[in-house]
Amino acid sequence: MSHEHYPDTHHDPYSKTLFGFWLFLLTDFILFGTLFAVYAVLKDSTFGGPTAQQLLSRSYAFGESFLLLTASFTSGLAAAYAHRENKKLTILYFLVTFIIGLSVFWMQMHEFHQIMIQGYTWKTSAFLSAYFSLIGTVAVHILFGLLWIPVILFSVWKEGVNLVNLRRIMCLKMFWQFINIVWIVIFTIVYLMGVD
Repeated sequence: MSHEHYPDTHHDPYSKTLFGFWLFLLTDFILFGTLFAVYAVLKDSTFGGPTAQQLLSRSYAFGESFLLLTASFTSGLAAAYAHRENKKLTILYFLVTFIIGLSVFWMQMHEFHQIMIQGYTWKTSAFLSAYFSLIGTVAVHILFGLLWIPVILFSVWKEGVNLVNLRRIMCLKMFWQFINIVWIVIFTIVYLMGVD
């Protein structure tokens, strides 16, 4: 990798891949923007059912937020060590990211379960439909990120940090940063502003 220049200003596969992934993330921002708009409109449409204040826990969501911030940090460390061609620390920090991400995914599924065992689902009200859609979409993104990590780690473990793996690692890091940004907005709108 000694011939690679970073930051990359040429029209090579590294730049094109990162640019393409940025475009993908922008379309994902549009998706989440739509889900946020739907939630903002429907958050008070409970149809006589429970409200956000009755179902959601701000402290529980704060724990999820802290873990996602940590996962974002560890994925950034993994990418930094990948640029230094440090295979062991790249793998280590992505393994830590995986464990933290799995914890967040479990917490989200547990939160869904706690709501559903009370007899409420996405069919109960427009509010819950919007809530399950928004948080469920984040959960799917986290699951995708969790599935992506072992694929990358296997390739890094087998081949080391080469140019192809470096591109993949940078996209994976950007993906975890994206999830973190989206979650911060969710935490602010759904939990900080929505739960008194």
